[in-house]
Amino acid sequence: MMPTGPRVPLLLVCAAATAGAAPPDYRFDRTLSRAVLESYLARSITMMDLCTGRKDASDDVRMLRNIGAKFAGRTLYMWGGETALPAKLAAARTVVAQVRAADPDLILQAGIFEIVTTQVNQLAVPDWVFTEFGLPVETRNFRYEAMLFDKGVFHNHWQAGASVPDMGKLETRLWFFFLARQYIDVGMEGIHFGQVALIGAQDKDLAGWREVLGRVRAYAAGQARRHLVLCDAHTPDGGPQFEGKLLFDFHTFPLRIKEVAGKPQEGLLEVGYLDSLFKRSKGGTTPSGWTCASLPYLVEFDNWGSSGKAGQGGMSYWTWGYDEICWLAHQPEAYRNTWLHYAAKWVRENDPNGFLQMPGSRCLADPVDGLAWYEANTRGPACPNGYSQEETIRTIWAGER
Repeated sequence: MMPTGPRVPLLLVCAAATAGAAPPDYRFDRTLSRAVLESYLARSITMMDLCTGRKDASDDVRMLRNIGAKFAGRTLYMWGGETALPAKLAAARTVVAQVRAADPDLILQAGIFEIVTTQVNQLAVPDWVFTEFGLPVETRNFRYEAMLFDKGVFHNHWQAGASVPDMGKLETRLWFFFLARQYIDVGMEGIHFGQVALIGAQDKDLAGWREVLGRVRAYAAGQARRHLVLCDAHTPDGGPQFEGKLLFDFHTFPLRIKEVAGKPQEGLLEVGYLDSLFKRSKGGTTPSGWTCASLPYLVEFDNWGSSGKAGQGGMSYWTWGYDEICWLAHQPEAYRNTWLHYAAKWVRENDPNGFLQMPGSRCLADPVDGLAWYEANTRGPACPNGYSQEETIRTIWAGER
């Protein structure tokens, strides 16, 4: 059973503006123009675990084609549990083939996040990692302790044996390149690098980040299908730069949904609310060589956990006690649909550099009727627990009223 929630008046809705008057263009090779980048961002959807083998991907692939998605985020990643990597890579190869058959233009994105656990001690460092970094080849596994910050900083940050890796440490850079290369090899054309400032808290002049991203891009230039991998990260400061050059191809951040005072469960967007990215994405020279005053960015329905006070207001980053995707999932279907229209339109009107990343698949820290996953798919035999936002997303992107 889907949530009933509060009954709210239908907001005035309108189809979201598209990325400029020109028709969308999805062609690129080695570099990416702003117009092509925005064509992809304008058709971006979060599809967490699409490629990890979590479930049969057939209905998800059908949905992506139906709605016209061109960028699927968070499809392959690990949040700890590193020993599952081989199985996830094997599953990804199968799903990538399905997606390519349905739409060869669609970009699939992997994620490398701000977590490393003791399980990395069980994974061997391939010879090619040592060779890439100009190190003597040796037979050993990755070393968890060698990736961590000094003096206990961020140790066990997530739980015992699960810490934040330090980009200033060589072992961390080996690990990040190891993951990125394998993700590219199975067909990922985008990589999200998580909380860049947290991982790089001790990375002077962004030297570690610049090295890793440079090596990842160089590998993609030779081995990726279109000789390019789109790199992004969460950028609370507006985006990292070095000597006028932007580190990432685009920026990403949570929506930061503000509670509507006196109207329980309702939410809105607001420039300047908390650390929201609206009108704050920094500009510079992009990795593809073009310059901008403000780099295009995505805002997403983020997930980060349960407050333990579901439904209650006044807790800052939680919206009525929920993280963003849980807040959306706990609303009635009509309000979810209305809010997607509102948010897509609001973002484009208030900052033309921003794009709403639609919610397609994401985990729920606060389950709905015992179900711990949100899926936008139209509810039916192929997806009995779908939230039925599929047609709304298709309508918004198609510009229909």
